[in-house]
Amino acid sequence: MDRILLDPRAWGVMLAAMLTIMSNATITPALPGIQALFSDNPNAELLTRMLVTAPSLTVAIVAPFAGVLIDRLGRRPALFFGLLVYAVAGTAGLYLQSLEMILVSRLVLGLGVAAIMTAQAALIGDYFEGPARGRLMGYQMGAVNLGGLVFVMTAGMLAEHSARLPFLIYALSLAFFPILWWLLPEPKRTAGGVDQAHPADPGEPGWPATVATMSIAAILTFVIFYSIPTQLPYHLVDIGLADPHYAGEVMAAMMFSAAVMAVVSGWVRPWLGRIGTPVTGYALLAAGFALLSVASTLVASMLGTALIGAGLGFCVPTFVTTALNASPAHRRGLVSGFVTSAFFLGQFLSPIVSQPIITTWGYQRAFMIAAAGCVALALILALTLKRRPPQMDKPSPAH
Repeated sequence: MDRILLDPRAWGVMLAAMLTIMSNATITPALPGIQALFSDNPNAELLTRMLVTAPSLTVAIVAPFAGVLIDRLGRRPALFFGLLVYAVAGTAGLYLQSLEMILVSRLVLGLGVAAIMTAQAALIGDYFEGPARGRLMGYQMGAVNLGGLVFVMTAGMLAEHSARLPFLIYALSLAFFPILWWLLPEPKRTAGGVDQAHPADPGEPGWPATVATMSIAAILTFVIFYSIPTQLPYHLVDIGLADPHYAGEVMAAMMFSAAVMAVVSGWVRPWLGRIGTPVTGYALLAAGFALLSVASTLVASMLGTALIGAGLGFCVPTFVTTALNASPAHRRGLVSGFVTSAFFLGQFLSPIVSQPIITTWGYQRAFMIAAAGCVALALILALTLKRRPPQMDKPSPAH
């Protein structure tokens, strides 16, 4: 067993991470049902899709500021505040009576997600370093997607009974509260806010440029990727797979694959390098979108999303690890906030970008455009990182 997994703090940050990146997609199988529930609303088609990405707008705006506060005030206060907001706002769709009010509750949910994700990412930077940090980011992404798999499959079954029931899943954060309270101690810090475990870590020369590169790549990647949770249920209806559980199964294939490959990425990254790892991820994303564009059966759709999930599993840990490894210790909260903001800004922009493309050219061509976009991103990111100095990935055990 990897030594990291013997550290209870590793399990704590993975548990917290389960509530974050894929939390927006939990209600994906219920989208057609929610749209039907509010069919008298003239904007139901767009607003329903925005329910998935609305939290992302809040996270994109709040996360950098949350990162600054976390650097000053500590990790735990933000984490546990986020868990409470997550539960209250996430479950509001159970009883709110208008689509607009549910949308507002989803925006508030973003506050909780921003606090949780920024705090747990900073804790990874505090607790671990070097290759250990990279492997843990892979395990974390695996946990995110395994959680997403369970949540989306459960949501698909619940949505068969009521389009509102999937909102109940967000109450799970209350069960996590006492567990994380025990597993995640506040790192010891100096008066200036620097983690005492790594007081002299100055970061990589030119680290702001590396962080900016990773953030921009994350935005563009999630603009493309999030066309799956926001648009796939409607595409499946078009090809004759209308039952909500089909959407749950196809999404689950993607999340399971992402979970496995995220863990694998932490081990193969030292051999593929910080250029080869995301390029491999983009190649898998492109293949998945290309297959999805021609898929007409459940099995083919699941295979396409599995490839997409595998690609994401390679890309996301790279974005976070590269940024954290480049940054100085006393700026990890800020950096994790910027990368978090990038993930969710991409999510929020996704339906705004994808909906006009789908309206004009349809789902099949839109997915082919997404595949071409992934190839372009692979080339641009490879050329950009090639000009940067190598990361300071120093072998070190977990502390």
